[in-house]
Amino acid sequence: MTRRHGYALPAAITAIVAVVVLVSAAIYASTGSDDGRPRATVADGPAPHNSAAPASAGIWVGAWTAAPAGGEPGTEATGLAGRSLRNVIHTSVGGTSARITLSNLYGQQALTLTHATLALADSPDSAAARPGTMRRLTFNGAPTVVVPPGRQTVSDAVRLTVPRGADLLVTTYSPLPSGPVTYHPRARQISYAARGDRAEDPTASAYTERTPYWRYVTALDVMSNESDGTVVAFGDSLTDGLTSTVGADRRWTDVLAERLRTAVAAGRDVPRYSVVNEGISGNRVLTDGRGRPAENPSALNRFGRDVLNRTDVKAVVIDLGVNDILHAPEPTTAPQIVAGLRRLVAQAHARGLRVVGATLMPFGGHYGDSPAREAIRQSVNAQIRAGRVYDAYADFDAALRDPYAPRRLRPAYDSGDHLHPSDAGYRRMAEAFDLTLLKGAARASL
Repeated sequence: MTRRHGYALPAAITAIVAVVVLVSAAIYASTGSDDGRPRATVADGPAPHNSAAPASAGIWVGAWTAAPAGGEPGTEATGLAGRSLRNVIHTSVGGTSARITLSNLYGQQALTLTHATLALADSPDSAAARPGTMRRLTFNGAPTVVVPPGRQTVSDAVRLTVPRGADLLVTTYSPLPSGPVTYHPRARQISYAARGDRAEDPTASAYTERTPYWRYVTALDVMSNESDGTVVAFGDSLTDGLTSTVGADRRWTDVLAERLRTAVAAGRDVPRYSVVNEGISGNRVLTDGRGRPAENPSALNRFGRDVLNRTDVKAVVIDLGVNDILHAPEPTTAPQIVAGLRRLVAQAHARGLRVVGATLMPFGGHYGDSPAREAIRQSVNAQIRAGRVYDAYADFDAALRDPYAPRRLRPAYDSGDHLHPSDAGYRRMAEAFDLTLLKGAARASL
């Protein structure tokens, strides 16, 4: 991927931008911290003149998310000033209106966005917009927004018929340096960039740069009558879909969303939920990454931001613990991991959320495997199966392990590194998930 630190702006343009920034300073009030606390949107108050209130009955639900994981390497000095960043995202549910969340969590100075758009992709994995679907985004009625470092902003709603299982294009343009670009590094999806302000360009001709990252955008909500709420999948690389086919949407969460839609259409008694993915590769229950704010923050530190404050969340599926066993800076015991997982459950229960957990899948043959680490995995799984951690559990271990070598993944489900599943393995994870586990209330205590 080619990176460019920006270019010199002509004096006249610089002056115009300076005026825009001064005007935009008033918009600071529209931004919220990246803990995801509610912000004012069109749904909460009068609609700006160029915005659009929902066209039909429904509720706001999450259609897509990506957890901010760090600052993009190579952008520390100037960000990606002078670039249009076109993110390709994939919806789990359809709706009649949409809004996006943009994050400057890892920025070291204000992020000035002078142009942002939303459109349906003309075809899968394409930077071209479907004719007639390009929408200019506003923020409290203004086309420009300034996002302070460490904070986020939510756009006003726009009317747009968003199909379920569709690719959308979220494009942002910033003319000024902003420091590190907040990104999600292992998107398993190709997005695009172009020089200059091409945010409203419906063609793909200028978008010659390709990137495996999602930049700035962290959520898409839709006004939907297809869903009664959101289920959040919260995990590490196994949820992030690290080894799934790029651009094919074959993470286990993609398949779970597909299964829920099919089951509802068939009249089965399962929840009508959208599914959003809050996996971060390398994530641990107990330990933060480096930096301030921490890159790849621990599950305990990001749970409020990435789960509790997602839009209309009803349930959470947690698949975490393997990295605490394999990659912790010091030996981590099974009781420590279980205690951390139970703290996550307690936070969810305090908000009335049902919690489904997953057993830890085998990693025999992986370079980090050892008898001591296998014993920790087995101990954590025993607590999960005994009902001492979650409200209910999905037994991913039993579904993917090799029956002839249970410390290993079944060969057909192994990507080759003996830790991450193949596409078939990710599908098996979703197929092993009993959809009725998402029903019911949180247990009073564990």
